Amino acid sequence: MKKVLLVTASLIALGAAAPAVAADLAARPYTKAPAMIAAVYDWSGFYIGANGGWGSSHNCWDIQPLAGGSAPEGCNNGNGGTIGGQVGYRWQAGTWVFGLEAQGNWADFKGSNTSLFAPAFRNESKTNAFGLFTGQVGYAANNFLLYVKGGAAVTSNSYRSYTIATNALAGSTSDDTRWGGTIGVGAEYAFAPNWSVGLEYDHLFMQDKTYTFTTPAGAFFANDRVRQDVDLVTARLNYKFGGPVIAKY
Repeated sequence: MKKVLLVTASLIALGAAAPAVAADLAARPYTKAPAMIAAVYDWSGFYIGANGGWGSSHNCWDIQPLAGGSAPEGCNNGNGGTIGGQVGYRWQAGTWVFGLEAQGNWADFKGSNTSLFAPAFRNESKTNAFGLFTGQVGYAANNFLLYVKGGAAVTSNSYRSYTIATNALAGSTSDDTRWGGTIGVGAEYAFAPNWSVGLEYDHLFMQDKTYTFTTPAGAFFANDRVRQDVDLVTARLNYKFGGPVIAKY
């Protein structure tokens, strides 16, 4: 009986002391949840890609009579498809993106018109290929990029003159290249760490050039000065080497 009373008294004493002991314990430290991590796309690095789309080559002919001076023969628009590739490098500073790019394309822009000076003949212009060598300045909103570009352009062309009555070749030039300039604008979206798609418009303004046309037998046919400018709309797919997405806290 005495043992039971002793144990009971001890339990009562411990129960009374428990709140005081708990009050003396240190408060449990608060652990802050980890900060959210935002992924910021980095446009820096070398890239290579392919492009394809549509183009129009606008060509105006002026015949150069032997006595001097010139006379207009009219203009034609050569419309058609194009496909090619590009390679370049970009570097990003804050939200600004700078780049250099070289592009080469096969083209099939062909058009013709009846000569205003000699209505018995039809003049045909064909652009077979072109190249662009440009610098870029862009503004990046994470993985979306808007940019303008400008630089040098080169086109490969052929010119022919046919008789309208028989459609026989009357005079032609050898395939030739000419240099000029280009300006353009584009938008690009990175849908994966190393892949992006884009849409671009370019205008090429080429130097005027005078050609000597010869008959199929090699005799002189005519001299013509040809003025040319080209409009391009292309879709692009690029693969960027390196330059991972940056983690921003």
